Amino acid sequence: MSTTRRSEEQTARWNGPSGQAWIESQAMMDGMFRGLEEVLVEVAGRGERVLDVGCGTGATTVAIARRLGEDGLCVGVDVSEPMVEAARERAERERARAEFVRADAQEYAFEPASFDAVVSRFGVMFFGDSVRAFTNLRRAAKDGARLRLIVWRGAEDNPFMTTAERAAAPLLPEIPPRVPGAPGQFGFADRDEVRRILTESGWAGVGVRPLDVTCTLSESELNGYFTRFGPLGQVLPKADERTRARVVETVRTAFDPYVHGPEVRFTAACWLVDARREG
Repeated sequence: MSTTRRSEEQTARWNGPSGQAWIESQAMMDGMFRGLEEVLVEVAGRGERVLDVGCGTGATTVAIARRLGEDGLCVGVDVSEPMVEAARERAERERARAEFVRADAQEYAFEPASFDAVVSRFGVMFFGDSVRAFTNLRRAAKDGARLRLIVWRGAEDNPFMTTAERAAAPLLPEIPPRVPGAPGQFGFADRDEVRRILTESGWAGVGVRPLDVTCTLSESELNGYFTRFGPLGQVLPKADERTRARVVETVRTAFDPYVHGPEVRFTAACWLVDARREG
């Protein structure tokens, strides 16, 4: 598949049901990934300009803006118009010094050498051409700027994330398969490939190390989570009512190992990626 086609598919996805799911579940997702947000925010310094790539509904952008203070600015970029609009509304509500751009960070003409840091939490695994994207982001970074990314490790390291599709597969054989190395949630699972992408893009001092963070959500939110997100969330709305009911019952039972009373707990197995711009 061409890189253009890949980019178009991702843009369509995040401007459609996937983006809407994030908006409707914004509070749940923010709470679930709070620990990861904290790791990302610590790279920012007061008074700096920071670019947040794949900002979604703006949780990380606003959190970074608070750390930067009144003299700083965090700019969020995302391909999803509805998610960017939700992010703008959040920043306005919270009076955060943040701005948002609806664009593909792979192609967008950022002001050259204008950011002290470039960050992303789960927002960079979807590019059609990752080397091109990170080359573009390097142009936007000042000399000496930091890059910090949080991306998922492999599906085998994150069984919680694939529980729903595995449990539902006998009932919904049309669930789209995960394609190793393709743009998507686990697109940066290969540590050596991440290093290659960033090195070819001109970033220096690339470091990729494991990051494991315990995430939680309310048990009452679990059904809403697995019916809206991931491959199951893409096909379940098309199923008839009887099939949907069977799928929900089967999948909910499959999540039992992660349920501890009123709370659902799992480990987010990620890579913490750091690099810098030199010259």
